[in-house]
Amino acid sequence: MISSNKKKRLKSSGFGILFLLIILSVVLLAFIAGSITFYVIFKDLPSIAALKDYRPSIATRVYADNKEIIEEFFLEDRKLIKLPDVPKVVIQAFVAAEDARFYQHTGFDFLSMVRAFLKNVEAGRIVQGGSTITQQVAKSLYLSSERSYARKIREAILAYKIDKYLTKDEIMNLYLNHIYLGHGTYGIEAASEGYFGKSAKYLTLPEASLLAGLPKAPSTYSPFLHFDKARQRQAYVLDRMMEDGYITREEKDRALATHIKLKSIRPKEKIAPYFVENVRRYVLERYGSDVLYKEGLEIYTTLNIDMQKAAVEAVERGLKELEAREKYDKATVQGALFSMDVRTGEIKAMVGGRDFKKSEFNRATQARRQPGSAFKPFIYTAAFDKGMTPSTRIMDAPIMFPDRSQPDGFWRPKNFDGKFNGPTTLRTALVQSRNIITIKLLQEIGVDYAAAYATNMGITSPLSKNLTMALGTSAVTLQEMVTAYNVLPNQGKRVKPFFIKKIIDRTGHVFEENQGKSEQVIDPRIAFMTSYVMQDVVESGTGRRVKSIGRPVGGKTGTTDDVRDAWFIGFSPSLIAGVWVGFDQERTLGKQEQGGRAAAPIWLYFMEKALGGKPVEVFPVPDGIVFIKVDPHSGIPATGSTHGAIFECFLEGTTASDAVPIEIEESGEGLTKNHADNAR
Repeated sequence: MISSNKKKRLKSSGFGILFLLIILSVVLLAFIAGSITFYVIFKDLPSIAALKDYRPSIATRVYADNKEIIEEFFLEDRKLIKLPDVPKVVIQAFVAAEDARFYQHTGFDFLSMVRAFLKNVEAGRIVQGGSTITQQVAKSLYLSSERSYARKIREAILAYKIDKYLTKDEIMNLYLNHIYLGHGTYGIEAASEGYFGKSAKYLTLPEASLLAGLPKAPSTYSPFLHFDKARQRQAYVLDRMMEDGYITREEKDRALATHIKLKSIRPKEKIAPYFVENVRRYVLERYGSDVLYKEGLEIYTTLNIDMQKAAVEAVERGLKELEAREKYDKATVQGALFSMDVRTGEIKAMVGGRDFKKSEFNRATQARRQPGSAFKPFIYTAAFDKGMTPSTRIMDAPIMFPDRSQPDGFWRPKNFDGKFNGPTTLRTALVQSRNIITIKLLQEIGVDYAAAYATNMGITSPLSKNLTMALGTSAVTLQEMVTAYNVLPNQGKRVKPFFIKKIIDRTGHVFEENQGKSEQVIDPRIAFMTSYVMQDVVESGTGRRVKSIGRPVGGKTGTTDDVRDAWFIGFSPSLIAGVWVGFDQERTLGKQEQGGRAAAPIWLYFMEKALGGKPVEVFPVPDGIVFIKVDPHSGIPATGSTHGAIFECFLEGTTASDAVPIEIEESGEGLTKNHADNAR
């Protein structure tokens, strides 16, 4: 039998073993828990080697032709600035406010972390971070915003590694370029521009101390939203700067007394939204969204700011005048303007509508509308290339063509004024925009030939290959009309309109570079003949409203059936512009609102400012052109008794004596239901 003492010893021994097992289990569990915690904290800890090649997302900037910024594209509004360009007072302000021992500690400040830990324990939750500037860099570049002790430990470890890997200046450079400072601005450069409208290079002590107060709570201390709180936070920063010996009390007091002028928080009115949207879409389609929004491209465009402002003002002024005449509701009529350099094709101004915020549809490049008589110069140019001259005469008399869509089975086109003038020179026919003669002229040279000719000059939209083409019934864009017209003042050369001169990335690598490219598409002498006649359109024809510009220009009006569309396209030897006016819903503008009344004044308002102060230019006369005095009515050579004789241009080798009337038989060739009887 076992004695009672032995039983007690065995029982005691059993409890001891059990206790030991419990202790070992606790230690094991603690080890396992510690291992798991260690694994959680250290797993996937990112490498910091890439910091040497730091490439943050930065904004793309778009420049006008004078290198002034007109737009920015970004996901994060960030502009990089090199640390040597940052005033010392800015660095001192952020160090004093955020991390007084930045230049002494090794990435994290143990004392600050202990203080923060005690405050958090007291509060029962994380209320204070105690993060150094280096820890903020680690957090913003590598970690989430989660509030946990595990994240804080990871942050401290990364900060230590960063401090060992980079110099203090390199860390400060990362911090000042990456920190979020409110209202969508990232980094000191973007914030300085956003709050004060200037580069961080020029920040003063009052401004620097205001910005240095933002990282703690950008919304709470926003000077735009809570100016009093922002000033209180600024005073705190200045106190810290004084305590750390960066500034004197007198400097602190002066900074507090200084009135800080903030940039307006209201978004700046965009000067060329339709033009800029073309740029954005082009870069997005060609290079992708990451390149556009993150790679900090510098896009140098052809836009001229003064011309663009003049274009916007001209369109709005002209449309308001039309609305007042016709008693329309305000801002119901639409308009567009497209202007480019004659010789290079650089787009200098573009207005695609009255309000981009209400409608992004670009009526200068996307809308296809009937050009009416604005299409006629292509017919006449093709005729001159066929051997006719401005003195060639065609009979202006009634004609009719079989047309089943008409009640009596015939189409009887007429002139705008309803009159017929008999034998008429091509000069007079184009200047006065005579429909009958243009139709007969098209019939004479051939519809296919004329269509191919217009396409060669720059018309890209499909053309209705029938006699109504003479009256501009095929829908086209304003841009292609201006492009095709440009062949005339550009001595027969076609240029492709372009809006981007150069694109470079943040490293200076050139993505693309563009210059004007031209191609000789018609005889320069033929181009001159038409442009010479079109100067008379301005002097005495349908475009005489713009005669007051007081310099050599050529142009042509266009008005469609029922006055749904009004056009004027005109040019000087160096600048061309086209204007379209109409309703988006394609209803009449009013019986009197022809191209010469509704569109031409807008062109005039624009060109007066665009060419103002520039030397007066004349159209160069190419070799092979001769001038002969002729009778303006008959087109035959003038004699001493001829009244009102004019100088007419001819190809060398032809003379005015070749100008005999052409009689064209009536024909129903290629007619369709779509015609414009009253084109002008």
